[in-house]
Amino acid sequence: MRLEIAVQDVPGAHLAAAHGADRIELCCALQLGGLTPSHGLLKSVRDAEPNLPIHALVRPRPGDYVYDSAAVALMVEEIKALRDAGATGVVIGALTAADTIGYSTVETLIAAADGLHITFHRAVDHLKLHDAAAAVPQLADLGVQRILSSGGAGRAGEGLTQLRAMHEAAQGRLDVMAGGGVGIGDFSAFHAAGLRDVHLSAKRVVTQILPEPITAAAQAEDHSYFATDADVVQQAASAARALN
Repeated sequence: MRLEIAVQDVPGAHLAAAHGADRIELCCALQLGGLTPSHGLLKSVRDAEPNLPIHALVRPRPGDYVYDSAAVALMVEEIKALRDAGATGVVIGALTAADTIGYSTVETLIAAADGLHITFHRAVDHLKLHDAAAAVPQLADLGVQRILSSGGAGRAGEGLTQLRAMHEAAQGRLDVMAGGGVGIGDFSAFHAAGLRDVHLSAKRVVTQILPEPITAAAQAEDHSYFATDADVVQQAASAARALN
């Protein structure tokens, strides 16, 4: 299995590279589900791990995946900046107000990527089984090379029916990658379903303990953040290699 780790900083990239991850998805704000990384973050990771493929998430805000013209224009500029800063791929997605794939927006974003590897992200998980499978060849026609999906389930291990259907619909034209609530124990089931790519954030929660006394304003803040967990990355990498 090919392993992708979602990271948001240089230490996370170091861990992914050290344990043999095939690539990273680079983002910021994992606690919001991931947002577009800054130019500075991408450059820092590129400099720290020059041989590690970096697929950058392009998501300008949390919430739904329905974007107006201003948001699409922003994503186009972000993609160009990410490409110029050394990203090897971008992770994109867009829906319509009816929760169908926004193909025209996807086509615009792919054109801006100008040859970068294209992953369509978990916006696809808003679609039901038949619609998700039907979307796969249409996305392949546009130039999407990988789809990240939980199979429409809260946990990818519970979405195997849809993941298998999407894999079969692809007919080798693109890869379907399991992601979303992935457990390392799910890897063998993904492999049996025909999938050869798996994605996880391998995160742990770090909580800062402030010395007493603290102000009311400090008390009101969330002092926790996500960080990449070395043990989870190591276990995931070992499990993925065992299936190669």
